[in-house]
This record gives sequence, structure tokens and C-alpha cells, in this order.
Amino acid sequence: MDYDMKLSQLKKELDKAKTERTRAETKLESLNKQKEDLLLQFKEYNIDPENIDQEIEILKIEIERLLTEADNLLPRESHE
Repeated sequence: MDYDMKLSQLKKELDKAKTERTRAETKLESLNKQKEDLLLQFKEYNIDPENIDQEIEILKIEIERLLTEADNLLPRESHE
């Protein structure tokens, strides 16, 4: 067995693992920052992140109501 080759291969794999670890840590930091930003936005709008699904449903209902209201305000052509 060629110990120098094996040692060289292990060093390359270690360097690759270190690079991947650094990338993962950087990605984790980025995701944590995005999470903080989203939580701040939720707070600004008085939205509890635990109830986000309910908030989305409320907004969908409000959008439908406003679209219906807007549609009712449009003039209609009569076909008399």
C-alpha cells in the first residue's frame, strides 16, 4: 500500500469536507438572518407566526370579498 498516496487522498477529502462545512455554516447564517427578518415583518403586521395559516385564510377571504365588491362596482351592459 502506498501510504503517501493514501495520506494525500485523505488530505484532499478533509479539505473538501472543510469547504463543505464552511458552505453549510454560511448557508445556515443566511437562513437564520432570513428567519429573523421574517419574524420582524410578522411583528410589524401584528401576525403571530404560530397562526400564519389562519392569517393566510383571512387574507384570502378578504381578497375574494374585495374582488367581488370591485366587480359589483363595474358598470354592466344591458342587453335589453
